Amino acid sequence: MTALTGHALVGDIGGTNARLAICNLADGSLSDPIIYSALENDSLESVIQKFRQDTKANFSAACIAIACPVNQDYIKMTNNPWEFSKSQLKENLGLETLLVINDFTAMCMSVTCLDRNSLVKLGGGEPDPNAPIAVYGAGTGLGVAHLIKYGDRWIPLSGEGGHVDLAPANMSEDMILIALRARIGHVSAERVLSGPGLLNLYEAIAMRNERLRTGLTPADITASALSANPDPDCLEALNTFCRLMGRFGGNLALTLGTFGGVYVAGGVVPRFIDFFKNSKFREAFEDKGRFKSYLERIPAYVITEPKAGLLGAAATLRQELGAIL
Repeated sequence: MTALTGHALVGDIGGTNARLAICNLADGSLSDPIIYSALENDSLESVIQKFRQDTKANFSAACIAIACPVNQDYIKMTNNPWEFSKSQLKENLGLETLLVINDFTAMCMSVTCLDRNSLVKLGGGEPDPNAPIAVYGAGTGLGVAHLIKYGDRWIPLSGEGGHVDLAPANMSEDMILIALRARIGHVSAERVLSGPGLLNLYEAIAMRNERLRTGLTPADITASALSANPDPDCLEALNTFCRLMGRFGGNLALTLGTFGGVYVAGGVVPRFIDFFKNSKFREAFEDKGRFKSYLERIPAYVITEPKAGLLGAAATLRQELGAIL
């Protein structure tokens, strides 16, 4: 184990904003993040230089989490105008260490350091501290990752699990799959378990009931479902979303035996956390026939910490520099 000192930069870069903060390398604690608009700034490098000026911070190491593939030196963001070379950025900023990781890798690594007060437990037993972990999250898309422990190190396993085939488990879900397949062809889990996916669910349900309303947004559907006089199709869509989130999480738990826990991340679920807690999520999570008792033991949580991505970037960097998480 290496006792770390000093400070480092951590960033969480999305489609429209960059959130930057300073990490205390000794304990992983963060400063209050500063948010910069990607549309109002020319580049990531200029934003980091501006952050240095704004905070007077001194750092020689950084970990930046970005919502796009990061396996090449040259990064061109998907929903953000910025593009850059990792090696050039490191040189221009005078950094000794620069890690650029996928945003969901950071979300996954946040599990190693989240405060229990930022987790809402949804059934199951106690987590095994040495067992695999699954993390998935609905946002613009559906992110999926696993986390395993090898000795003293945590190893995030990233992939594209959000694009596996949607697996309905009853007649109502079968009909939704049929309706979506007729409209879009291949129906992945992301097509229903995301912000746009909630809209897809609503449209399939409302069309079946011959009362489709056009022009709704995912936020409209959620607001209507949670209102005192909910639209029945919006309410069914939100209930179906929660149930399918449970089925998907149970599948992840079975795949890797995630007795370390299954964590729901992303920006969608925390917006209706009380509804989610009282939904059929857990029932669907455990609805695996002969393996129901296996799933009953595995805890599930919702991550409510808004700085989870930054904390995960900090954890990734600290482990890279020699800390034991």
